[in-house]
Order: sequence, then structure tokens, then C-alpha cells
Amino acid sequence: MFLRRLLSVLVAGVVGATGLIGLAAAPAQAAPTFKAPYPCGQQWTYSHHSAEVRQALDFVRSDGGSTAGTPVLASASGTAYRYYEAGGAGNYVVVDHGGGWKTYYFHLSAFSVSHGQGVSQGQRIGTTGSTGNSSGAHIHYEQLYNGVGQTIRINGVSLAPYPGSYHQKYLTSDNGCSGGAGKYWVDTFANAPGYASATSTTQTGTLYAGTNYVFCKVWGREIRDASGNYNHWWLRTDLDVGPANQYVSAYYLSRWGNDEARDNGGTVIPDC
Repeated sequence: MFLRRLLSVLVAGVVGATGLIGLAAAPAQAAPTFKAPYPCGQQWTYSHHSAEVRQALDFVRSDGGSTAGTPVLASASGTAYRYYEAGGAGNYVVVDHGGGWKTYYFHLSAFSVSHGQGVSQGQRIGTTGSTGNSSGAHIHYEQLYNGVGQTIRINGVSLAPYPGSYHQKYLTSDNGCSGGAGKYWVDTFANAPGYASATSTTQTGTLYAGTNYVFCKVWGREIRDASGNYNHWWLRTDLDVGPANQYVSAYYLSRWGNDEARDNGGTVIPDC
């Protein structure tokens, strides 16, 4: 009888040590390697308001491009959910990355994903705007673990201590660089006419000025202006007005020079 009682006590102790204690000490799931929520090569500045209890940061563009209308990109892969809150976040997307980790993107002017859609890192999920309780276009961005706001980390590096106003700290994105998801992000300085091929002269549509993605490049007819700027490269892309898989001249790129075709991060766009 004594031996049986002793055995039951020992078993209970083992269960307590490996069960209850083990559950209480379960380690946190490692965070994904989050990237900036805007396209490759762009520089944005960020700030934090003390009233934002979930360690959020607000981002605005600081490289001369427009904040409003810039694509908002998923910081890591996951499942995207879209919501609307009139008096607060406006149009916003939550990406569930699994393991208790989520990212939030507020004040979007438009959604680029459906509710419950799987997304990859660097995929466009919306457009920067100022919907809801917002005084101007920006990306309100959060990283949460099990519902608790975490200090923002990009590429594994903490952005703390947070600045209290813009133009004290800056962050250049590498999200979607080097052809992530087969797309290269570029800035264009004017609306670019689209064509079915690099040699065609019949316009099929328009790619609006701003931040856009392209797939690849081909050599074609020259585009030249009165100041002597020119480019023979043509970029395959999906037009804003008109069909997909059309071509626009690399002349319209905001960066680089004559007969160059690179994305915002400086990567040479591959041949088609």
C-alpha cells in the first residue's frame, strides 16, 4: 500500500512538472522577418503618438514621392482580412501571419485584396490614404503578438526608441526588391502611354504616374524629349486604364538615366 501511494505521488509530480509547468513556460512563437509596408527603394519617415497604446508607428513618404496613392505591401506572408471603422481606422487590413502574429494597416484609400485572401510578403494589399480618423495620408502600422502590440521590428531590427515627430528617423524599404513575386516596383514621373509591344505606335491605355510594378523589359523604339533625354527600354506591366501585359517606356522612370531600366532599389529589371 505504501509503495502504491508513493508511486502515485511520484507520477503526479511528473505530470505537474512536465504538464502544468511546461504549459506555463511555453515559449513565444518566433516573429516573421517583417519588412517595411511600402515598396522597394522608397524612403519614408515615421513617428509615434503616445496615445497609441499598441506601439504603432505612422509612416509618411520622405523621398519626394507622394504618400497618397502609394501601394501598401504585406510585411510578411499570411491571410489578409479587410475591415472598415468610420471613426477610427477607416479602411484597414489585418494580415494574420500565424503563430499569434498579426500586422495592421490603417487609413487605406482602397483595398487590393479580398477578405480571407492569402498574400505573400511584398504583395500589394491596399493603397495609402486618409480614411477614418486621419488628418492626412499616412500608413498607421502595427505588429501584434497574441493581441498585444509589440515594438516594431523591420528585418529583425527594432525601430525603438520611437521619435515623437516626423523627419527625425527614416526607413528605406527592401520589401519586394529583386523581383519579389515576379514584380519590380518603380516610380514614374508622369502618366505613361501603354502599347501592345515595344515597337507599336497605337496606344492601348495608360499607366498613371506614381508607384507601379513592372515585370520585365525589352528593347524597342526610342522615346526622346526636347532636352535630349531618351530610352529604348520598354517595361511590361498592367495598365491602370487598358489591358494587362502591355508596355510602357522606361523613359518615364523617375530615377536613373538614358537607356537604363532599374527598379526603385537599383536592381536591373530582367529581360522578358
